Amino acid sequence: MNALRLLKDCRINYIMQKKKQLKYDKVYLRMAQEWSKLSHCRRRQVGALIVKGRMIISDGYNGTPTGFENFCEDEDGYTKWYVLHAEANAILKVASSTQSCEGATLYITMSPCKDCSKLIHQAGITRVVYYIDYKDNSGLEFLERAGVEICQVTELELEIEK
Repeated sequence: MNALRLLKDCRINYIMQKKKQLKYDKVYLRMAQEWSKLSHCRRRQVGALIVKGRMIISDGYNGTPTGFENFCEDEDGYTKWYVLHAEANAILKVASSTQSCEGATLYITMSPCKDCSKLIHQAGITRVVYYIDYKDNSGLEFLERAGVEICQVTELELEIEK
């Protein structure tokens, strides 16, 4: 009888932890969405946050490298080859700080491309939470193969607790 009650208590705790984590995931994704608005790109604005121990250690949005004009698209409307993705900008920001991405979660408004997925894995990020899909899911497939936890959150409204 005690084992059954213990099992039930464990399941309740697990469900409560998952609900609490989802609440944080939504808030951080909404923050990444706000951060994306800083991008000068016209075709698509993407924002990213890196969170470790419930602390934001980095942020980024897609755009041109420091010192370049803030125009992401060429005259034909195509993204310039040297535009940095939001997650790459966030990881590079951590690299120039005293922080480490080891064990962190990346919150990003769009799933990562295959090139950024390599950076995410190599940086030690263990969880990726994203909002919408990128046109090519090979980056997500790579991260799953690398053992990175992937979570898509499509509902970003906040529940009001009573």
